[in-house]
Amino acid sequence: MAHLLGAESLHLEYPTRVIFDSVTVGINEGDRIGVVGRNGDGKSTLLSLLSGRLEPDQGRVTRRRDVSVGMLDQGDELDPTLTVGAAIVGGIDEHVWAGDARVRDVLGGLVADIRWDATVADLSGGQRRRVALAALLVQDHDILFLDEPTNHLDIEGVAWLAAHLKKRWPAGSGGLVVVTHDRWFLDEVSTATWEVHDRIIEPFEGGYAAYILQRVERDRMNAVIESKRQNLMRKELAWLRRGAPARTSKPKFRMDAAYELIENEPPPRDTVELKQMASSRLGKDVVDLLDVSVVFPVRGDAEAPDHKTVLRDIEWRIAPGERTGVLGVNGAGKSTLLNLIAGSLEPTSGRVKRGKTVKIATLTQQLGELDDVMDDRVSAVIAGKRTTYLAGGKEMTPGQLLERLGFTTAQLSTPVKDLSGGQKRRLQLLLILLDEPNVLIMDEPTNDLDTDMLAAMEDLLDSWPGTLIVVSHDRYLIERVTDQQYAVMDASLRHLPGGVDQYLQLRRAQGSLNGGGATALEGNAPSGAPGASGASGAAGSSSPSLSGADLRNAQKEVASIDRRLGKLADQVAAKHEKLAEFDQSDYVGVAAITDELRGLEDEIATLETRWLELSEQLED
Repeated sequence: MAHLLGAESLHLEYPTRVIFDSVTVGINEGDRIGVVGRNGDGKSTLLSLLSGRLEPDQGRVTRRRDVSVGMLDQGDELDPTLTVGAAIVGGIDEHVWAGDARVRDVLGGLVADIRWDATVADLSGGQRRRVALAALLVQDHDILFLDEPTNHLDIEGVAWLAAHLKKRWPAGSGGLVVVTHDRWFLDEVSTATWEVHDRIIEPFEGGYAAYILQRVERDRMNAVIESKRQNLMRKELAWLRRGAPARTSKPKFRMDAAYELIENEPPPRDTVELKQMASSRLGKDVVDLLDVSVVFPVRGDAEAPDHKTVLRDIEWRIAPGERTGVLGVNGAGKSTLLNLIAGSLEPTSGRVKRGKTVKIATLTQQLGELDDVMDDRVSAVIAGKRTTYLAGGKEMTPGQLLERLGFTTAQLSTPVKDLSGGQKRRLQLLLILLDEPNVLIMDEPTNDLDTDMLAAMEDLLDSWPGTLIVVSHDRYLIERVTDQQYAVMDASLRHLPGGVDQYLQLRRAQGSLNGGGATALEGNAPSGAPGASGASGAAGSSSPSLSGADLRNAQKEVASIDRRLGKLADQVAAKHEKLAEFDQSDYVGVAAITDELRGLEDEIATLETRWLELSEQLED
């Protein structure tokens, strides 16, 4: 395996602390490395050192001759006077970039909704971020350093980026180093993980799931991390094994000892108990949306309507203890739906019915709960709240909850205004929970949190006995803390029994029906781009309704697919168990089982696509 870049004995020190001390790492052809660690431990600094943007105090970074390096910072460096087109492709002739399949894929995946002739200065922060990422990806680099590339991307955009990076280089070539808190993305693209902590870089084999597995084993063997932290990692590992067993097939080391750790670990949530507790606090009625529609006025002209229907005839009866994730593209109406539930918006038609004992709280992105206490110390802020809180069947003080969320004793005397973004986010959540709401709405709660703190927050939410509604582009979080998902699509609310995968399939199908419309997964020219057609093509009509013999045949086929999917699920589970018990040193045998597993999963994907097509026709 050819060497691309190496760092030897790196030492970096700031006036108040040492960031790295004698760190040596290397990047070889084919490496796909995810970087994790607590906020402030040096993840972004590491990328700057390796990319050559920052010089170490001691040590050196060397790269193979002619190796090209590309870097995405957390803050873009785009010239605000340029147009979007000039910022992405520069002075390259149109026929050159338009004939490059990779460039077209990048443009369709990231900037399809941004006008080609728009000025960078007029873009929003999220649009600038996507333009900066597109400008990097259209170039041909041997190594890519990406610092939080999933920021400002929705679930479709994250899925597109993962697929793009996996096929960007031929197998065994190119190098990728990515810092992100998106754990699904880490698992999808990484074959190795670097944990940055305590001035060092500790390597692990595999993606996030494999990293958790090895970390639990390391903690057990070395007994160097306190029991509370170890128990949290065990709980995370238990969920990974139950919820996504395929992810743990990546590591090539003996896993029996690690599995013993979770043999008696209960599920993350006792769903029955939580629903019983929620019912006792809420009663039978929570929030019911009954034939609700929301129409907003817009500026119209002679040919366009002067209103926009955001939600149409929504009926949703939210139950006590329900834990629901809400998916949808930006602008689909997710925030409107949350505002209806919270009572900050009245419907245009229909009605919203709330139970008498309902107390709703919203974890927003603006940190508004902290505005009045910015000058107060953390200890003073929590002292004004309740003295105890029930979590996981145990009474805990606010101080213990703060410790559970990663605060140290010394930080209790810190003014709120001096906390980091992630610390403020955790304090905001704690203050909301101490007010004892029984319905919690969370709007993009993962901002500013590292992977450890996300796990701590999820652990706290596991024991919270209320109704939880989550809107997030973090797929891992949605699958981890919610039990069901809905999608806001075409002004309607659609239940997703198949979860996020079903949502992505529906979006792909929707793009096909719209003549290959601007879905992040399909890829097409950005709005206003030279060579792009003036319209996205005639919109495809809905699948024709079925009747008579065709209807009966479709119903029979759906039933047959359901039965086949059930059998395939059992076969996949059996293969996972066989793989987990197999001798991991027998690479030939492991590869054979993995191929069989991949074949089953491919058949499942094909059947699910056919099931969705038939379901659409039957619904019509």
